[in-house]
Amino acid sequence: MTNQTSTTNEPNRIPLHIGIDDTDSTRQGCTTYIAALLTQKLIQLGADFFDYPNLIRLNPNIPWKTRGNAALSLRVNINQNALRKAIEETLRIVERESDLSHPRTDPGIVFYQGKPVPQDIKTFARRTIQDVVKKSEALKLIKHYSAEAYGFNSGRGIIGALAAIGETLEGDHTYEFIAYRIPANIGSPRRVDDKSVLQMDVKMKGQTYNNTDPDKKRVLITPRGKDPVLLGIRGEDPQAVKIAYSMIKVNEKIERWIVFRTNQATDAHLRKIESIKEIRPYRPVIAVGSLVQEPHMIPGRHVIFTIQDNTAKIDCAAYEPTGKFRNIIRQLSIGDQIEVYGGVRPPSIRNLITINLEKIKIISLTTKTTLINPHCRVCGGRMESMGKGQGLRCKKCNNREDNAKKTATQVPRKISEGLYIPPPRAHRHLTKPFCRYGIEKTLHTSTIPRDFEGLGNPHFTT
Repeated sequence: MTNQTSTTNEPNRIPLHIGIDDTDSTRQGCTTYIAALLTQKLIQLGADFFDYPNLIRLNPNIPWKTRGNAALSLRVNINQNALRKAIEETLRIVERESDLSHPRTDPGIVFYQGKPVPQDIKTFARRTIQDVVKKSEALKLIKHYSAEAYGFNSGRGIIGALAAIGETLEGDHTYEFIAYRIPANIGSPRRVDDKSVLQMDVKMKGQTYNNTDPDKKRVLITPRGKDPVLLGIRGEDPQAVKIAYSMIKVNEKIERWIVFRTNQATDAHLRKIESIKEIRPYRPVIAVGSLVQEPHMIPGRHVIFTIQDNTAKIDCAAYEPTGKFRNIIRQLSIGDQIEVYGGVRPPSIRNLITINLEKIKIISLTTKTTLINPHCRVCGGRMESMGKGQGLRCKKCNNREDNAKKTATQVPRKISEGLYIPPPRAHRHLTKPFCRYGIEKTLHTSTIPRDFEGLGNPHFTT
């Protein structure tokens, strides 16, 4: 389906922002799918989109999050006579498609009319991505700005729904093409040709990212759960993700597809703190400190070490799924100064508060030395110890030196200063991969999108 846009200044047309969150569960459902269904319905009601549908990933460390902690917003101009119908259809679709019987599914919907989005709501959105916020804060803003909010069960999703409206992606952003399965195929193995994905990944390098994992040669664009998503391709612009899809061999029917603009792969969740003492549970942080405990492995093949600054110290953990990244961590040494990026796990009976590492930057490496036996002054051979307090003897010519001592020698470090990131399979949705460094977007030029969604298997020309 092609979205035929209309003039935003037409009489009786108003800007409407719709935010949706917390509709899925660990067993089924997908909030992006609900957004895709609603997009089609809004177009049928005569609405025109003044932005791509927005997929906003929220703080990934919140314990009551949905699977990917994604909230969605749709931004349209709509005839005032169709406004109430749009609201009714949104409520109907969310109620029908949400997994309301699951105890941790608490959908929320927010409607806000007008442009631009108030700065207070934008600030709230930033905090929802980087911090912990309360539902009461969202309700206060909703009331103050005369927005409408609807909740199912506890309605906790109202928090994310308002945040999705407030995150207008005016800075760095990416795009994702998502194709959805026909209902009859949901729950069965996804029929996407892996070889074609690997080939696409090579051809679209620099324009798309995290399609595959290079270590495992594993395809990453297809999820594994019983949700309606067939595949998702992420990239730098909407044309790139559509071209990438056209290179993939898909062996099953597609019900519908859509392109989202998103904060994925931007590190939007990470906030740099001034001191380690500021660190609190559930908050994603960037912190600087020096190692005060050598990295060591614990059961589960996780690697732990401790850093400190002049205010406090904290444990850092690289978990088994980060793969070879742990080898870098294990080569760190006491005195190394590093910058750590990650979410903060609360203390437990066994463990203190811990930063779960998403990446590290080595700022400086300490000089490591070791004591070695000197060379023989007679023949140049290597001396060896004769026992405590008995001096050294040359293994080659048997020359003895009672007063000879071991000498300090610098040990070469096998790592160097710089940024280190785990393989793509261990990335969170918000983690910025290597390929995006240096190409971050600094603004968003508002354009009215066309051909951003449709029904059936799409056919894009390359």
